[in-house]
Amino acid sequence: MTVYDPEALARQIAQQIADLNEYLIVASPQQAARILGQVLEPEEGVLGSLTTLVATGSRFAQGRALNGNLPPEVWLALGRASNELHEITLDLDEHAEDIRRLTQSPPSTALPPAPSPLVARRHR
Repeated sequence: MTVYDPEALARQIAQQIADLNEYLIVASPQQAARILGQVLEPEEGVLGSLTTLVATGSRFAQGRALNGNLPPEVWLALGRASNELHEITLDLDEHAEDIRRLTQSPPSTALPPAPSPLVARRHR
């Protein structure tokens, strides 16, 4: 049986995310798209896993809030965070194919895509 040090594991994960961020800064567009595709993958990606972790934290806080060991605001804040992360995951999942498309090298004869204004309409 393996014994885990949860605090050390959390620090290691945070460091690995920081390392991945540093790599992403200098990555080629195709590499960056592959990384983002894996990070944002809703079922097995980092964002989905983080969402699940926050939801688990919310359930933990709920039990502690109900027995008076935590203020209810902690439970509510974690619940809101979990819900927001879930909504963000759903919003980004709608664009997974766009990110996947960036992983492929563009044809050499194609013109680069024209930039579009950075105005996003949020819909649910």
